[in-house]
Amino acid sequence: MHSTMARILTYLTVPLLTIFLFFIQPSSILGQQTETLFDGSVSHGGFGGPVVKIGETAGDTGVWVGGRGGWIMNLNSGHAISLGGGGYGLVTDHTSPEDPDLYALNGYGGFIIEYTNRSHKLAHFTVTSLIGGGGLMLRDRDYDEVNDDPDTYFVFEPGLHAELNVTSFFRISAGAEYRFTSGISRFGFSDSDFSGWNGTITLKFGKFL
Repeated sequence: MHSTMARILTYLTVPLLTIFLFFIQPSSILGQQTETLFDGSVSHGGFGGPVVKIGETAGDTGVWVGGRGGWIMNLNSGHAISLGGGGYGLVTDHTSPEDPDLYALNGYGGFIIEYTNRSHKLAHFTVTSLIGGGGLMLRDRDYDEVNDDPDTYFVFEPGLHAELNVTSFFRISAGAEYRFTSGISRFGFSDSDFSGWNGTITLKFGKFL
């Protein structure tokens, strides 16, 4: 499992590092003007807030609750990019195929990059992508007993959302995301039990423009 995750992270890191090095230029070469990834003035902001995800999980409807936040770079072209992270936990009951008296205890999180189109408009859209990992364990109904040997896995979760500017410091985002998991193989569960579409609602509080 660890070797598989290492290979996945290597495949993702190498191209990102190559792109990063491509854009990094010396500040001055023979008097030439400095090249930058973003031209013009860039304002900064940030946000945080709760998230609820609902979708099919282990053959039933699953609800995930968590939160996310990020640092926002507002570009003068009317677009914005945010870099941050988030984490989510499964709050509904899903019995283990190996033991009907035990339930899945699942959570995941990771790095999130988000692109926002024309964020100054009342309604606009965003595209997100989460890359990270999670852990699956078992618990009893009352959470009194939890096994301490998680089944770790890799997560990639892209999404598309519509966003509404409620006030200058509060936004509501709703959309769809697809969760890809890799590495779940214990307790009678598999990747197909936790991979799939989710409807997502996010409340964002912060400085946006």
